[in-house]
Amino acid sequence: MASPSNNIIQTIEHYGKQLFSFVRSRVSSKEDAEDILQEVWFQLSNLADLEAVESVSGWLYRVARNRIIDTTRKKKPEALENYRLTDENDVPLFREMLLSTPETPEDEYMRNMFWEELFTALDELPEKQRKVFILNELEDKTLQEIADDSGENLKTIISRKRYAVQHLRQRLSAFYDEELRN
Repeated sequence: MASPSNNIIQTIEHYGKQLFSFVRSRVSSKEDAEDILQEVWFQLSNLADLEAVESVSGWLYRVARNRIIDTTRKKKPEALENYRLTDENDVPLFREMLLSTPETPEDEYMRNMFWEELFTALDELPEKQRKVFILNELEDKTLQEIADDSGENLKTIISRKRYAVQHLRQRLSAFYDEELRN
């Protein structure tokens, strides 16, 4: 049998599965991995002399690694509909959204808009509900600690938090829907 470097087809057959596994383990989706692998094969097909490459596997992995880096740098901002305001139990992810480090100017803009909208919505809450929400979500105090510090019943604190979350969920979902339309 001819060596894998004798022609492109044999090279693809010999390295295809390994290279795909390598790329797939470094990107977020199967589709991205397939696109990167296709670019690697395209670049391989454009080589003037495959025989001149000393280490075909080294060359393939280097090209794949470079394509992964390029793809990561060019990564498109996620669509707004991919931002989740709640976890799997429909509990708002306020802390994650507010305290995350923005990676793109769009992230920074969305975060600032979210902060403004949150503060507007918080100002609409009764003082006790607002205080419980801020202490729990932004200052990371447990509801039990809030109850102990205020001398109030835990169920009262839980109820205030629930009302605050319901109001904020409604207000922020309106903000979210409005941003999706723009």
